[in-house]
Amino acid sequence: MAVQSLRDINAYNLRTFKHHYVSEISGSLGDLGTFLPIAIALAANGTVSLASTLVFSGVFNILTGLFFGIPLPVQPMKAIAAVAIARSFSNGSIAAAGIFVGACILLFSVTGILHWFANVIPIPVIKGIQVGAGLSLIIAACGNMLHPLGWISPSWADNRLWAIAAFVALVLTNVFRRVPYALAVFVLGLVFAIIRTVLAGHMPGFEVWHPFALIPTPHQWRVGAVDAGIGQIPLTTLNSIVAVVHLAHDLLPNVRTPSITHVGISVAGMNLLGCWFGAMPVCHGSGGLAAQYRFGARSGASVIFLGVLKLIIGFLFGETLVDLLRRFPSAFLGVMVIAAGVELLSVGESLNTTGARDLNQAGTGLLASAEQHLGPILTDEERSRRWTIMMVTVGMLVGFKNDAIGFIAGIVCHCAYELPGWWEKARSRWSEGRLRLRD
Repeated sequence: MAVQSLRDINAYNLRTFKHHYVSEISGSLGDLGTFLPIAIALAANGTVSLASTLVFSGVFNILTGLFFGIPLPVQPMKAIAAVAIARSFSNGSIAAAGIFVGACILLFSVTGILHWFANVIPIPVIKGIQVGAGLSLIIAACGNMLHPLGWISPSWADNRLWAIAAFVALVLTNVFRRVPYALAVFVLGLVFAIIRTVLAGHMPGFEVWHPFALIPTPHQWRVGAVDAGIGQIPLTTLNSIVAVVHLAHDLLPNVRTPSITHVGISVAGMNLLGCWFGAMPVCHGSGGLAAQYRFGARSGASVIFLGVLKLIIGFLFGETLVDLLRRFPSAFLGVMVIAAGVELLSVGESLNTTGARDLNQAGTGLLASAEQHLGPILTDEERSRRWTIMMVTVGMLVGFKNDAIGFIAGIVCHCAYELPGWWEKARSRWSEGRLRLRD
């Protein structure tokens, strides 16, 4: 069965790429707005090896596409990256953080804790995490990438004028969907980066990747695990595993999506392997999936293409690419991140329709038969409650910039609404028990 499933997945990959290769290639580049800035910042500080990051993330892209058959991204672990950049982590400390998180996620996956956790989370909370992640991406793109730009500065190739042009072009792709936006923007941005690098007197050269082993010291284990790893665990669990599986189901309902456990094992395996060789800690993020889907990716062929590209570039050029990639226009990257955020925001629209998984499960959800799939059976009060739970999750997540706080707030709100029902059930069971005792 497993062999047949892999054959079916890769037959789908091949068929999709054969008929829509331009869209798949364009979609594969959709997540660069998240991947490049973080990878470059960490590599410039000497915290990670750019060559190892490209090689290992490329291998993981290929394996993800082959085994899952959907455009599942390989993204930086953002909480770890933020702490590592702010505190100028050594390569041993960030490796320890990634390995620690990978070990925890592996434990959660093989023991079934992750699967149980995903099943008990209410759908409005999950959608709140997705929408909150989308808003966070937009805020980060506007605040960190686009706001610092001047009208004609810092460069002729990177300014607000180019950002406006890229945004207008993005809006037009809502009408002209077949235009490979991400591919065109990436090529144009790469041309600009090459010109700026040549003018500065620096160009990448051939530098074959030389792998090296990295063994963190006891001090680095403590700093990495405690200062960065612990804060990453809820973000990885909620956004990179639970939310990404639900998003894959929402965006690709006709494609077999991976299970929570399989995605968890994938995240664990990537970090338990790559971090020992100086690669950046990575995960599968819902923002990256939204970005790649938005720009045309529909199968694993897209990430396989990206993986091969990363593998070749990382193996042949390695660390010499840092100067070139640092000159890639922030105006283009910022607009691409905004597009990913908007795609994530759109999943909130299906909260109270049959697009929500808990409303579209015949026999187990609120819709009990095929005839009822014309619309969900929800009262106005139930719709309002679900919307409030989602928005509380979104508001607290964005306000505190913390997925865990948003999740807890959403769960508390959900429990508050359920409390009267639980109380009535408890009273009913207590009354039935007393009657039975009297009989």
